[in-house]
Amino acid sequence: MKVILKKSITSLGKAGDLINVNDGYARNYLIPKGMAIEADEKNIKAMEHEKKNILKKAQKEHDNAQDMADSLANVTLTFSRKAGDQGKIFGSVTAKDIEEALQEKGYKVDRKTIILNDHIKSLGESKVKIKLSAGVETELTINVIGE
Repeated sequence: MKVILKKSITSLGKAGDLINVNDGYARNYLIPKGMAIEADEKNIKAMEHEKKNILKKAQKEHDNAQDMADSLANVTLTFSRKAGDQGKIFGSVTAKDIEEALQEKGYKVDRKTIILNDHIKSLGESKVKIKLSAGVETELTINVIGE
């Protein structure tokens, strides 16, 4: 099924692109979530007219994400956890903990954008990637100290 993307999606393309995807993926995911519309003649003509607006909106979102990435690069989050003898903490620091700490500092970051290879389970400093938008990533420092 041919669809026109309304939003930039990393694995598929940029906003305004005409792409071919499986029927089920389009009907059950892309179209209901407002990420794409079916590419018929009427929608293609309307989309060419709206493409400029979509590209402006996508550029604005990208710029906002880049600004947020620049400010997040300077952020260091400190978590206090009980720890054992060898520096291993009881429990772990998860993406949810990081999301809540960022929200307390005034940043709106979805936990799905926080890329943790594994939960942080030891004392010390760690780097965590955050993917804010297509092509915009940043790292922030997580410091875990013992109680």
